[in-house]
Amino acid sequence: MTEKVKVVTLGCEKNLVDSEIMSGLIHGRGFQLVDNKEDATVIIVNTCGFIDAAKEESVNTILDMAELKQTANLKALIVSGCLTQRYKKQLMEEMPEIDGIVGTGDFDKINHIVDEALRGKKPVLVGNPVFNYDADLPRLMTTPRYTAYVKIAEGCDNACTFCSIPIMRGAFKSRSMESIVAEVANLAAQGVKEISLIAQDSTNYGTDIYDSFMLPTLLNKVSEVEGIEWVRLHYAYPGFFSDELIEVMATNPKVCKYIDMPLQHSEDSILKRMRRPGRQKDTRELVRKIRESIPDVALRTSLIVGFPGETEQDFENLKQFVRDVQFDRLGVFAYSMEDDTPAARLPDQVPDDVKEYRANAIMEIQREISNIRGGRRIGQEIDVLIERYDGRSDVYIGRSQFDAPEIDGEVFVSNAKLNIGELAKVRVTHSYEFDLSGEVIA
Repeated sequence: MTEKVKVVTLGCEKNLVDSEIMSGLIHGRGFQLVDNKEDATVIIVNTCGFIDAAKEESVNTILDMAELKQTANLKALIVSGCLTQRYKKQLMEEMPEIDGIVGTGDFDKINHIVDEALRGKKPVLVGNPVFNYDADLPRLMTTPRYTAYVKIAEGCDNACTFCSIPIMRGAFKSRSMESIVAEVANLAAQGVKEISLIAQDSTNYGTDIYDSFMLPTLLNKVSEVEGIEWVRLHYAYPGFFSDELIEVMATNPKVCKYIDMPLQHSEDSILKRMRRPGRQKDTRELVRKIRESIPDVALRTSLIVGFPGETEQDFENLKQFVRDVQFDRLGVFAYSMEDDTPAARLPDQVPDDVKEYRANAIMEIQREISNIRGGRRIGQEIDVLIERYDGRSDVYIGRSQFDAPEIDGEVFVSNAKLNIGELAKVRVTHSYEFDLSGEVIA
């Protein structure tokens, strides 16, 4: 009997790519991939272990899936991803429901793990955390057919004191440019129009294998692939954001005028304790240069509140920084104390209720800013990638180049007959908190 396999993905887009590769390998092995967990004889849970909430979600999902051994057809429960890389011993000792474990650097051997688990051998394969896939590996996309994520590097060398990524994903390692371009060409041949380039630190791309910051060159090469309309950049580390990169983003028409640049905080004392490069004056100057060179740019950042030692004055200064800089998009995390990170050993830990209050206060400020920033686009003509149709409201819904998949706003388009997965030129007529609406330009 052919085994039926379901892959459950938790966490970030980088995990999603890993799951898509595992799905491709499983499919190539002759197993049947299924959507319904009750049908599955094998379930693979690809976990996230970045912060406490993600770890809790991963553990709860594993336990939920394990119940299917009694209530459905499940024979083997495999756990992969960041949580296994970091806690393999604890997971196998404390969760006997798990039948096999594979780490972040070994998921290309998923078929071996499944085979061994089905034989009752409880395999554990957790070695070097760094794995850079090649364009030749099979991949079954789970995103809509017109958009895809492409990893350009794995791991991270920045050693921020709050972050466990280097523990789980290892040192920074770029993929070759040839491999990336080959994969993008393959995706374009399947109908993909939007490529989102992802890494733990995308602006550092190329420094390890080319001895140079090669992201600007990569952006240009990817945009040359026939069929690709948009190239979107994620996780741009501010310390390595060069003038050359700004110029490429300003002048290349296929590179989205969208920059996802996690800053984490504004205050120099906190940035120093976080071991982040640069200081607030550098950030303000970088934002000024970006907006001067790319006037229409949408800037997204993420912040951490409640980091050890963050005083009330630090927080007030952070709020003023958010008001001053006026990011188009902004996300906030309450600091999470992670095992084996330097920040976990710092004094002056901030109480959880204070962290939550500060996170909510920042988001209240940002809601008003996002509304104002969105209002600037009223009257503009923008390209919208159409993603779905709402028959009840008779509107098409899509995204502009200023909105990343799933995390940013949408554009509602009325009075038109459009095709899903195609670009439409739209005149913006209204702005909401995070969304826009408009009409197609005939």
